[in-house]
Amino acid sequence: QVQLVESGGGLVQAGGSLRLSCTASGRTFSPYTMGWFRQAPGKEREIVASISWSGRTNYADSVKGRFTISRDNAKRTVYLQMNSLKPSDTAVYYCNLERVGSTYWGQGTQVTVSS
Repeated sequence: QVQLVESGGGLVQAGGSLRLSCTASGRTFSPYTMGWFRQAPGKEREIVASISWSGRTNYADSVKGRFTISRDNAKRTVYLQMNSLKPSDTAVYYCNLERVGSTYWGQGTQVTVSS
């Protein structure tokens, strides 16, 4: 089994920054892709960004140029640096780990951006 623990969420004013972290433990077995999803009240869960084992990144159009995803494979940790935050970024952010045949989720961390 794999466990994912997120940290770094909180309340921030519009235009501010936050950095999320997610550390994996257990039987991770590389290679695996890690990513961040978010779910706002009344909306579907959507992908924010992902990063492959080799470091290839993908971003949702809504966060391009503002968010940066990175990872430290030795620490089994993925980060999401969020800058120029907007009220529309308010959501529960979930860490995700995918490898062949398996998908794992963290418990989520709340990000609230006030106007």
